[in-house]
Amino acid sequence: MIERYTRPEMGCIWTLENRYRKFLDIELAVCFALAEKGIIPREAAETIARKAVFSVERIAQIEEITRHDVVAFTRCVAESLGEESRYFHYGLTSYDVVDTALSLLLQEACSLLEKGLAQLSASLRTQALRYRDTVMIGRTHGIHAEPITLGLKFALWWDETRRHQRRLQGAREAISYGKISGAVGTYAFLDPWIEDEVCRRLGLKAASISTQILQRDGHAELIMVLAIIATFIEKIAVEIRGLQKTEVREVEEPFYQGQKGSSAMPHKRNPVSCEQLCGLARLVRAHSQVALENIPLWHERDISHSSAERVIFPDATILVDYMLNQANRIISGLHVYPEQMQKNMELTGGLIYSQGVLLALVGKGVSREEAYDLVQRLAMRSWEEKLPLQELLAQEEKVSKLLSPQELAACFTPQYSLRFVPYIFERLGINEAEK
Repeated sequence: MIERYTRPEMGCIWTLENRYRKFLDIELAVCFALAEKGIIPREAAETIARKAVFSVERIAQIEEITRHDVVAFTRCVAESLGEESRYFHYGLTSYDVVDTALSLLLQEACSLLEKGLAQLSASLRTQALRYRDTVMIGRTHGIHAEPITLGLKFALWWDETRRHQRRLQGAREAISYGKISGAVGTYAFLDPWIEDEVCRRLGLKAASISTQILQRDGHAELIMVLAIIATFIEKIAVEIRGLQKTEVREVEEPFYQGQKGSSAMPHKRNPVSCEQLCGLARLVRAHSQVALENIPLWHERDISHSSAERVIFPDATILVDYMLNQANRIISGLHVYPEQMQKNMELTGGLIYSQGVLLALVGKGVSREEAYDLVQRLAMRSWEEKLPLQELLAQEEKVSKLLSPQELAACFTPQYSLRFVPYIFERLGINEAEK
């Protein structure tokens, strides 16, 4: 499933080829740092850089014997070197390489996720402007409330993407660390300067303190942010699913020529993409639990986190990358039905304007409690007898004495309720000039 649906770039990040390439980049950076310190000959570092190669297949063969992937990697590379191989992996422990490489891989993944989030943000902004004034009913508890616009929904989601972009940037910072501090983090056989220099070369920050590993709170922060982003996408998908119900049908996810909705019912156009996104969000959230449990490890490290991380990091980043891509496709190609929105606005016979009548009566000197009870009594009758609320109010003596027919009619239009929509867009910074 992952290979079928992910964009190729994200899948390539988590290949063994790329992982071992990062290993080699780190090892070479260490060699040159050692040479600068005079610990190994400069010529040896240059020879290693020129000759060092690896083969994923050969590493796998060696690992069958060593049952240790980093040892298999170093021995594979050593086969391509001469006597300079004695300087390769000099003074390092496995996780100096593994954890620093993981940071580089996660940085690459974050770059793609940032790109996907930016694309979704742009599509939401475009739709917010397009449908800024498309009136529809707002719903609370699933029940008709008061008028809103479809553009407000998109604007709300767009605003949330800005928070996710900040969160992702912060999480990226949290994992942008390397460590070259040895088996228990004491720099027993390497000067701390080596760590600083290697991390500088790799575009990372050196961890202020570490054990054999980088501490896992930063990694958990990233997975938690990915879980939040996945849940945000689920929120959008749930809303579209609700608005696509047959009896609502105000919007609909894209349905393509030749697409089928059911093996039995030819008429079906199901929100399958949105439903899929909801299911995938559950997987990403589950990975956040694993990431949290990876934080407490025995003493200076154990290996209980390692096996889980080989699943959760590729899986979570690939899933969220796919979800962002799919959400962008759905949002940019969303089918919108303004006529159906207008029909739904009229379903309750004007009940959605009850607060306007309430406040109009209060403005005429009626106590809020008396006005509320009066409007509610007639609203309940309107519900039960399916009579227009405006007609019932006009027939009510207490109302007709206080509100002219024109004043009463003015309460039953959406324009007054929506007069501040342009202000909301201006406050958000969404305007046509920037489109």
